[in-house]
Formats: sequence, structure tokens, C-alpha cells
Amino acid sequence: MKLLLISNSTNYKEPYLGWCMPLINDFLKNEKKNILFFPYAGVKIAGKNFPESYDAYLDRVKTIFSAHGFNVTSVHQAACPVEAVNAADAIMVGGGNTFNLVAEIHRNKLIEPVRRKVMEGTPFLGWSAGSNVACPTLRTTNDMPIVMPESFNCFDFVPFQINPHYIDPYPEEVNDRIRHGGETRQDRINEFLSVNPEITVAGLREASALWVEDGMITLKGDRELRIMRHDVEAFEIKPGAKFDFSFNIK
Repeated sequence: MKLLLISNSTNYKEPYLGWCMPLINDFLKNEKKNILFFPYAGVKIAGKNFPESYDAYLDRVKTIFSAHGFNVTSVHQAACPVEAVNAADAIMVGGGNTFNLVAEIHRNKLIEPVRRKVMEGTPFLGWSAGSNVACPTLRTTNDMPIVMPESFNCFDFVPFQINPHYIDPYPEEVNDRIRHGGETRQDRINEFLSVNPEITVAGLREASALWVEDGMITLKGDRELRIMRHDVEAFEIKPGAKFDFSFNIK
């Protein structure tokens, strides 16, 4: 497999896909140029509501990728989505709402075709929700369940769960009026681990990505990756590190 699993598309006050486009170019540099895009997570893009938002999402992504020499088509416009997957040189899944993304993937019967295609070597890249669906399930998404998918099962390319946009607990605020009183991201992940003690969660911070190739993972970007397991102290993997699917550093 060859995967690029990106936490976020856009850094604060930066252009859309600005920080990660050099990484994407590097990831796809030896590949053909025809990319099949999954816009299903985009339920409200450029003022458009679902499902017209899919067209708007495609236009936004296509404009950027065409400037880099890539041809992007969308699975939502394909007469036969499965055939479109089979013909793709690369598969790309955009961010947005993970529940809608997974619902549409299941509705179009695309779990097995995409999984087979990627396991055979077709590059797969995604950001945010697009990284979530590379995991066994969507259960560590941050998104609101706006629809009920047929199943929470995803592509299962990696044997752990990713939490994109991982945010460290905020320090104590001086002003009690603006102090967050609810659960932190870590609290919610701890709840997940409590009822799923056999699963590892990787907290993928902003402006970072997992590059998976030849059975190894490289952490891209300049932020550490947080590895969380049930009843085990969390630990950090440094940027640039190479490790296996059990997070053993090589």
C-alpha cells in the first residue's frame, strides 16, 4: 500500500491545501496524473448545500490540482462509481463530515472496491475525514453524526484509529468565564479506549501527516504524533520518525 493520511487541509490564515500541496506533489510524483476524488464529506461547500455541494467541492479541489498538472474527476459524477474506482490512477478523499462520507461510501458499495484497489498498489490520500476512513472504523472522528451510515466500518488500511486535528488539553485559563468546562479531546479518546481496550489511537495534530509505504509509516510535518492506549501512558513520536504499524521506531 501507498497512503498519505493528512490531518488537515488548511492551516490558519493560509490558502486552502497550501501547507500540504508540496507533500501531495511528492507523494504522487512518480504516479500517473488521473485522480478520483471522493467529495462525499462536503455537505456544505461554497454556500452550496448537499448534494450540490459535491460539485462545488470538486471545483475547489480541481482548480488547485490542475495547476500542478493533475487531472481530477469525482466519483459522484461517475455513471458507475465502482468502474471509476477500478480505472483510477490514485484515489483521494476530502475532509468534511465523516458520517456523511461513510454513509455515501456504503450506499454506493465502495468499501471493497476501494480496499481491493489500494491493496493492489493504487495510491490513496486523504485529509481529515479522508484520513479517518483509512482506519478500521470512523469511531474516532470529531464530527457530529448528521446521518446514520449503514455501518461504521471503513477501508481498514491501517490497524489503528486516527484522531485528526488532535488538540492537546487547554491549560487553565486565567479568566474563569472563558474556561472550557466540558470534556477535552483526550477525555473523549480515553472513553473510547475504555470500551475498546484492544485498539490504539493515533492523535494526528494539525500540519502533520502519515506517509505509509512498504509496510512502514513516516511522520511528516513538524509536529509530534501522540499514541494512546488503554491504561498505558501516552507517548509521542517525533517528526521524521519511521515506524511500523505497532508504532515501534525503526
